[in-house]
Amino acid sequence: MTTADVRDWDPGDGRLSTPSTTAAPAWSADASSRPVTALPPLAPDPGLAAPDYWSEVVEQFREGLVVCDADGVVRHVSPAAERLLPEVVPGELLAVAGVPGLSDGRPGGFTHRGRRLTARRVPLSGGRCCWYVEDVTESVSRADSLLAERARSAFLAVVGDKLGNPLHPDRAAAAVVRLAVPTLAEVAVLVLAPRLGRARWWRASRADDEAPLVDSGVLAGGDLPVAIAEGLTGVEPHALDWLVEQAVDAGWLPGLTDAESAARVVPLPGRDAPVGVLLVARSATHWYDEDDMELVRAFAARAGAALTTALLYRDHAEVADTLQASLLPVEPAEAAGVQWGTAYRPAQAGLRIGGDFYGSHQLPDGGSVFFLGDVSGKGVEAAVFTGQLRQCLQALHRVESHPGRLLRLLNDALLETTLAHGQGRFATMVLGVARPQRDGGLTLTMAGGGHLPPLVLRASGEVESVPLTGMLIGVVPDPRVGEVTVQLAPGETCLLYSDGVTEARGGRRGDEQFGPERLLTALAGCERMPAPALAERVEQVTCDWLADGDHDDIAVLAVRAVGPSRRPSRHLHSVPAPAGTDQQRET
Repeated sequence: MTTADVRDWDPGDGRLSTPSTTAAPAWSADASSRPVTALPPLAPDPGLAAPDYWSEVVEQFREGLVVCDADGVVRHVSPAAERLLPEVVPGELLAVAGVPGLSDGRPGGFTHRGRRLTARRVPLSGGRCCWYVEDVTESVSRADSLLAERARSAFLAVVGDKLGNPLHPDRAAAAVVRLAVPTLAEVAVLVLAPRLGRARWWRASRADDEAPLVDSGVLAGGDLPVAIAEGLTGVEPHALDWLVEQAVDAGWLPGLTDAESAARVVPLPGRDAPVGVLLVARSATHWYDEDDMELVRAFAARAGAALTTALLYRDHAEVADTLQASLLPVEPAEAAGVQWGTAYRPAQAGLRIGGDFYGSHQLPDGGSVFFLGDVSGKGVEAAVFTGQLRQCLQALHRVESHPGRLLRLLNDALLETTLAHGQGRFATMVLGVARPQRDGGLTLTMAGGGHLPPLVLRASGEVESVPLTGMLIGVVPDPRVGEVTVQLAPGETCLLYSDGVTEARGGRRGDEQFGPERLLTALAGCERMPAPALAERVEQVTCDWLADGDHDDIAVLAVRAVGPSRRPSRHLHSVPAPAGTDQQRET
């Protein structure tokens, strides 16, 4: 080997050889008689013997060196190469060693004896060549681990993003199994903890290059496979053979059999107990190692959090729906000679409840107690106070039917309630008793508690304001309550309404109140309208004035004298019916 043979070549340890200006002699004719473990020195060195100098240099190379002559016969194998390639023997053809990457003459990476090696071929003078062989097992392993960790992190980031949106348990469960395929499994089954003795499950299975197919079903709690029931206790089952068999028996592994499948079950953590379990399965050729299980557990933790949130939201929504249904205004009870018309629009339409209320109760003598009021505030707190007030009225009208005295009893009950809870709330209210007359008319005896005065639509088309006054309810122990009696002839209507009508702000500038004058104008010519149509008209003209702007709760109650021969009254509802019902407005 001459200095020209190694000039400008990197030995692989980051250092460049700097040969002496004096060239070493080329291979001599009797080179074969020399020891193959010794190479000519790179340059004369008076302080060090030539063979020792060369051996010291070669041994410091990070890469192993295999030097071959022009015929492919191995002439030198460095110590590093001996450790990596024990098959390569000096004096024999390199091709005979059968080392991949060397025998075929194509440099690159290859696996040999469980190690990952790279080889690069450097041509030398005289047709000779030198192979540089390096063990890159550790670096490749680190690179592979880094890539795998990045892939896991990217997958979990996608999982967190996808599972952060569904707040419905069914959609969240379907998203969980869909995300698990194919990254974690060929088939993924999610089983939620039993509810009311029944357990729901979702399954996703791989469908070639298409999106995973998702289906679901229900099992009785006692029919769950043993491994699933064990997983619901928070224990990760380890009887893997039985696990696959149970999953196959349950029909959860389409296209797979217990002989060719690998499956694992991981609990999905919840608040106090697992919210469910996740079964993952794939072909046995790809077994679940510890790294795979760590990824499955991380996925299960995110899935459990998403499902716990969705189930908690469902429970809260059910409670809210039940409470809202109990707090919604109750339609007046049908009564002989009376036609009721109602309209209601809460300030927060999404809640369907507010601080305005109305209703009626029948009396033993054939009359009806009716009322419309407005409590302070709006939203949930106002609706709860409204529910308390309505419950008080429902109980008190059985012991007192006179409007004035009944309103005072209600004031005492509300004072006791608000003082006990420290609420400090109050209400305005009109409470009356309607009694039918023989001529088909109605006698209305009304008591006022600080509310807007009712309006009467006479048969002649005239609109009268009833002079009803009084103090707020729930403020002082003995309030001043005004009383008035109004006679309605057949076809005449008394209209009660909340301040959400007259104080509605809108118009061209968006801040002008609707006011009582515009209300009177809107009622002109409506004397022949049925009570439901009249209530709807008041609600509609108010909303038109608002033009989708913010507003207070709006409530309207129309009491019309129709005589005993008329059909039962119908009511108009401005509040949208809950989802899943067929309730519609009637006219």
